[in-house]
Parts: sequence; C-alpha cells; structure tokens
Amino acid sequence: MNKRANQQLDFNVEEIVALKIEADTPIKDGALMSPYVWKEGGKYQMLVRSAPLSLSDTGNTGTIHHGWSDDGVNFHIHAKPVLAPSDSELDIGGCEDPTVVTFEHQYVVYYTGVDKTRSSGQMLYATGESLDRLEKRGVALASSKTQGNTKEATIERTEDGRWRLFYEFAHENASRVGLALGAGVAGPWTEQPTPFEPRGDAWDTWHLSTGPLLTTDKQKPVMFYNGATEDARWRIGWIAFDRDYTKVVDRCIEPLITPPPPKDRGDTDIAFAASCVAVNDEISHLYFSRADKALFRAIIRRTA
Repeated sequence: MNKRANQQLDFNVEEIVALKIEADTPIKDGALMSPYVWKEGGKYQMLVRSAPLSLSDTGNTGTIHHGWSDDGVNFHIHAKPVLAPSDSELDIGGCEDPTVVTFEHQYVVYYTGVDKTRSSGQMLYATGESLDRLEKRGVALASSKTQGNTKEATIERTEDGRWRLFYEFAHENASRVGLALGAGVAGPWTEQPTPFEPRGDAWDTWHLSTGPLLTTDKQKPVMFYNGATEDARWRIGWIAFDRDYTKVVDRCIEPLITPPPPKDRGDTDIAFAASCVAVNDEISHLYFSRADKALFRAIIRRTA
C-alpha cells in the first residue's frame, strides 16, 4: 500500500490470486511469464511466454501461446504456439514478451526475438487476422549501439493517429525505458525525451522496464512499471504522466507489488507486470509474473 502526505493519486492492492492454468505437455511442465491479457468476445484472452526450465530442454528461451478464460483467473492455454523460433537470425534463440494491439481488423503482436546467442535480441512484430495465423513481419524497433535489447512494448495510438511506443532497452549494464512516436505499427520512429529515470537509493534505483498503461483518465494516464535494484530485485510500481506523456505528474514512493521471500533457493526475487484490464474507473486487474515462472492477477483500486 502506498501512502504519502498530500498525494493526489494512489492505488491499493485489494487481492492477489494465482492464475489456474489448464494446458497440455509441455506447457504445464514449464515456466510461464509475460501474461498479456485483454477482453475480447466476452472472454479474457491471453498471449503468454512458455519457457523451458532449462535451455538444454529446447535450445531456445521460449515460445508464445494463446490462452482464454471466462473469469480472468482460470485459463486454458493451447499447447501449439502462435509464435515460435524459426531458422531466422532474428528469433532463432526464442520468442518472448508478447504485446497485442488490434488495427484495421488485424492483430499486431509485438514480441522479443532472441538471436542465436540466446542472450541478445530486439523487438519484432507479427500480424494476422487471427491469433493462430500470425505472419512474422520482421523488426519493429531495432537495437543499436546505444540502445540494445529493445523489447517489452507498451503501445497506444495518439489522437492524430500515430503510434506511441514505450519500450525497454539496455544501456551501460542497466535496463531503461524509452519512448518513440511512429507513423505506423513498425515506425519509422522518432525518439522522444526519456519518459522517466531511476531514483537515487529507492527500490527502482538501477533498472527500469515498461509495464501496462491505465488510461481510464486520459488527462492523467498511469503506467504500472517495473523497477529494480542493481542486483535485479524487480518490483512493480506506478507513475502518472500528463496527457501527452511529456511530464511526470506523480509517482509512487514504495512498490505497489513486492514478491514474497523466495521459497526455493533457485527462485528469482521478481514481480514483473505485463498487462492491465480496466474494469471501471476505480478497479483494474493487473496481470504479472512472479519468479519468472508463475502467473498472478492483482485487483487494483484507484483511491484518488
């Protein structure tokens, strides 16, 4: 719970529940992360990364699968991936971090393509009229010498029809958040000022990564972002912007969601937000992964 004097905006976590997954082998035996959930056709739809427990199991870092749910908690996930590694240098090492938007009666899926080293990648995209018929289109936002490992897309349309893309990139041994505007789903992109930075000795002092946007208040959009210390203890917080994302107008002091102490010595100390479904002006469902292997839903209430 975040409380501070004279704060105009705040959020409380009312409930956290583990998602219940029904799936065939090998999905049920692996790790699940990056749950991108949205409402469509009266159901909760989800794209999620299935990762092997060991790279030696598959030779890649993961595949992306489609799932659905009636209630937003009990999900059935199809074993056949909608996006899987190919012989291309772009994603031969794995497919990760799905983000979904719909445009002109098609799905646009942004994802991270991992190269043959299985340690580096960049943001790719695929399109299709249905999620089981996606066609890979190539690079959506390329990595560069100063911005490596472009990934974790958070995207929306601007009022003039352009695409506003938040993304994570690597710079000087840290993760950072970038922002760009583009004319189409794959740019060309015009870089914007850095939307926000790490803070001093806080919980988000070193690493930052994009999270989902909550835009029920168009004048004060909120991002549930991911932040970490140098030793990669990731937590989930929130940050609010002005209407055009040119200025930060509020930001949490303490994390909104902190994972419990790891039960197993091999577990990572990570909570990582992936998507958000607004229920009404006050309540939202935030979907996140914990320890890079299990999926959860938090009910978040806006209190101001």
